[in-house]
Amino acid sequence: MSYRYLLRQTLIYMAVLTLALWVLIPILLIGISAFTPRQELYLWPKSIIPSHFSLETMRFFLGAHGVVRSLLNSVKVAVLTLTFTLAVGAPAGYAVARFFFRGREAFRLGILITRMFPTALLAVPLAVTFIRWGLYDTLVGVALIHTAMALPFAVIITTGIFMGVPKDLEEAAMTLGCSRFGAFARVALPLALPGLAAAAMFTFVISWNEVFAAAILTVRNRTLPAHIITTIQASPLDFRFAGGFFMILPALLFMFLIRRYLFHMWGGATAER
Repeated sequence: MSYRYLLRQTLIYMAVLTLALWVLIPILLIGISAFTPRQELYLWPKSIIPSHFSLETMRFFLGAHGVVRSLLNSVKVAVLTLTFTLAVGAPAGYAVARFFFRGREAFRLGILITRMFPTALLAVPLAVTFIRWGLYDTLVGVALIHTAMALPFAVIITTGIFMGVPKDLEEAAMTLGCSRFGAFARVALPLALPGLAAAAMFTFVISWNEVFAAAILTVRNRTLPAHIITTIQASPLDFRFAGGFFMILPALLFMFLIRRYLFHMWGGATAER
């Protein structure tokens, strides 16, 4: 191996390691602080590793008013968003990948353009519209907004993955008696599971971390991010660390559960060679 190749590989590994540390160190510090005894959080100078780990901070956070309810609301909204997004995004991505029509490329570009409009500009019209439709302060209304935010990514991801599924397999299935929908459900959809897993990951993370729309469109049925952001100014330090840990943990667990689909999508082809 040449000197330039070794230097390039070393720089790549160093960049990846730096990026990983940049992401993981804050998560690690928040996790440690969430299990640090409450009295040690206020010591100065504060040690990174506590004298012992305790569930006191987590019990205080979960016992705070409205936390458990908002946590359950976040889970419900994320599940609804995931269902709506995949139910619409997967067929839409399949249609864009398989059918050629006038304005196809403009349609794909238009999907991304919808993400250019900040939610803050739509806050008042959305609130007025949801009040008229009876969706204000409901979990379904928040899930619809999160679906609109996640749908462009889902369509783009599923379009790319369906383009990678050989069309000949679907045509062979249709010659054997399958309808167009049957070929999609029995052939294309199982082969597209890695792409659907990636779309599901992005959708879940977007829904779980979204704050502004949930805070504007809810009063009593707030999600966990909206509840934390509205109470964090008057909250003690241990509440903030525990809240940050709870905001991170579900997304990490969800990505851990679907990791095999992502590894198959990004590394399966390389591993089979």
